[in-house]
Amino acid sequence: MGQAERVSAAIQRGAVPSTLGGGAVESARAREAGSRRRRRLALLLFGVAAFAVGFAVGALPALAASGPSVAVDLGSDSDRWGTGIQLVILFTLLSFAPAMLIGLSAFVRIVIVLAFVRQAVGTQQMPPNQVILALALFLTFFVMMPTFREINHAAVEPYLEESIAPSEALQRGFAPLRTFMLRQTREKDLALFLGINGGERPATAADVPADVVIPAFLISELKSAFQISFMVYIPFLVLDMVVAAILTSMGMITLPPVLISLPFKLMIFVLVDGWNLLVSALVKSFH
Repeated sequence: MGQAERVSAAIQRGAVPSTLGGGAVESARAREAGSRRRRRLALLLFGVAAFAVGFAVGALPALAASGPSVAVDLGSDSDRWGTGIQLVILFTLLSFAPAMLIGLSAFVRIVIVLAFVRQAVGTQQMPPNQVILALALFLTFFVMMPTFREINHAAVEPYLEESIAPSEALQRGFAPLRTFMLRQTREKDLALFLGINGGERPATAADVPADVVIPAFLISELKSAFQISFMVYIPFLVLDMVVAAILTSMGMITLPPVLISLPFKLMIFVLVDGWNLLVSALVKSFH
């Protein structure tokens, strides 16, 4: 006996009021109908799955017998080990690609200056971070393109032609980067890390190890970026101070000076072609 029949019997015996029993009967019937639909759907899905499995089991041997075959020759055991080690090294280098892009290129100086310019103008999130990063990235590629061409000619092409070993390719590829970084590094910063390293003083620039030139280059870039940002920040700061003095003399103390100076800063920045001057100064600072 289903739930609906049990509820009906209870109503007839007077155990459940008829006003409440009618709703209970309808609810029980609806639940039973839903349960029957779910059982039918489960049986249908089970039948479809069984048919698909049977078709696959019967068709796969025929397809395997008639279809084309693919064979992969990995060579000898030593070749397989060599290929595996090269793949591990490649993926390891790719995981360090963002750090190398930031630490071995002009990206640090450019992105810091652009961020300070946005803060000096007072536009908060305009341009957005994505625009700032994209502009810094493309300017970095523009500045580093001669170095990248030299790396490609000295290391990448000979390695792809299998005329040099991977270790020699790395040494040749790092030489142009070392030259670029040493050209932007201050002697004081370089001497700092040479002293901390405690090794012998290198005779030539080519003898400076990578663990010395990279951190020295980074702190030099940070100093250069802050110096350029300071020079860019001063005109906007002066404008804010002038606007604040005018508002104070007029008795408008509660009015934020930044709110009034923002349109003037934007107008002056556009009139003097600020983006052109800024990008030109940034690019020329690397030459």
